[in-house]
Amino acid sequence: FVILDGTLLPIDRIAADRPFYSGKHKKHGMNVQVITDPAGRLLWASPALPGAVHDIKAARTHGIIDALEEAAVECWADKGYRGAGGTVRVPYWGRWETLSAGQQAVNRSHAKIRALVEQAMATLKTWRLLRKLRCSTTRITSLVQAVLTLHLACSN
Repeated sequence: FVILDGTLLPIDRIAADRPFYSGKHKKHGMNVQVITDPAGRLLWASPALPGAVHDIKAARTHGIIDALEEAAVECWADKGYRGAGGTVRVPYWGRWETLSAGQQAVNRSHAKIRALVEQAMATLKTWRLLRKLRCSTTRITSLVQAVLTLHLACSN
């Protein structure tokens, strides 16, 4: 199985650049989807999309959900991918108090599995270059791919 998650890489845009503004994070940025293995190692990073793009839309745009389904690979994701279908597993939806004991247990184990992707995201963001991007938004995809390549080369 693999673990899928999205992250926002902050950029130095102004208020006029509305497509890059993430309402969730309250800042401008680029949305990047990341796939990790069960050990929490980075496997793949998607091309960057504007920060206003939701995680499930970004996954559909890049064809991640269809590719995982064709390959019959189980995928664990957060609630942002609810309704993705295919082989994507998301936790139960709702307030913690309203979930049954069984649903709470499933969500707990789901969170333990997904903690690995959060560690991988932190590893990706340790590269100072990605903490606040000060370049053209058209160059961000190649920067992320270069950082991923360097990371994979250094970790082997």
